[in-house]
Amino acid sequence: MLKDLPLSEHIHQHCNESMERALLAERHPLWARSCPELKDIDFIRLGLLRCISVVDSGRHFLQTNEQIYGQLLPHSTYFKSLKSHRRTSMLEAFEQQSYHLHAETLLSQGIDYLKAFPELDEYTIEAADGHFIDHACHTEKNSKGKVYAAGGIYALNLRSGLLRFLCLVTNGTQRHQKIPVLRDHIGKQNKGNNSSQKHLYVYDKAVTDFVWWDRQKRHANYMISMLKENSIATLVESIPFDSRHETNTGVEAYSVYENKGIKFNQARHATSRNSGTPVAVIRSPTQRIGDAPAALRPPQTEHKAAQSWLPQMALRLFGIKF
Repeated sequence: MLKDLPLSEHIHQHCNESMERALLAERHPLWARSCPELKDIDFIRLGLLRCISVVDSGRHFLQTNEQIYGQLLPHSTYFKSLKSHRRTSMLEAFEQQSYHLHAETLLSQGIDYLKAFPELDEYTIEAADGHFIDHACHTEKNSKGKVYAAGGIYALNLRSGLLRFLCLVTNGTQRHQKIPVLRDHIGKQNKGNNSSQKHLYVYDKAVTDFVWWDRQKRHANYMISMLKENSIATLVESIPFDSRHETNTGVEAYSVYENKGIKFNQARHATSRNSGTPVAVIRSPTQRIGDAPAALRPPQTEHKAAQSWLPQMALRLFGIKF
């Protein structure tokens, strides 16, 4: 990494490289267009600076940007660009390449919170959940004059620690549920260019649907979640594990269960007895992947001070040793 460069130059170089990758990734991108008033690369750079700037509004940001960086931009040009559908498509392509570039940089620096588990190397492992804003600014009213909470689903990569916006649930003009949107996103992902990539999702119990996730096995999509209180499952057999290993602290049982002919791995953790949710469920492609389930919460045991909460959770999440 070029540590001697100022932050603005880091951002500029990152934007340029991500844009070049985005243009090369598509044969004839429909979003590629020349806009001399506000170039796409400047639009992206301004967006990043807007996120990290301490300002009170968009107008305040433009004034600060002019004072610090000497860039004079008409207010109408900037605010109209925020509503451009073409730029939205451009940002989607740019974000994918920017995300991959960040991941490569972290990996080159030796940051891989799951490197102790090589059997997970083929998997993209993400903890996801929805985030909504009750009174989002500039949310348009629907035909009845109502405004709902706007938001989407975000995903935290447990290997790199990168957080990304996964998919939009609603722009605030209508009420919508997260799980159908997540399923649509996974369905589109299954048909994408990188459909062979294996995925492992960590989500709350609302995502549990035995039949739907069983069909996802053909696409190498698997899920880890807490078991719903009203779920009915029949014990098939117990799975042996090393209860003395430090990463298995608190794991009381690990077994194969069945619901309507669909088998899944299930683990019981000591902390679940006080949480109101008796077990954790693992949808795993093999006995080894997804082994250790229970700690979908901060770990209860002590770890070295140098470790952050994220690698601790990742290690506990996939840590049962045989």
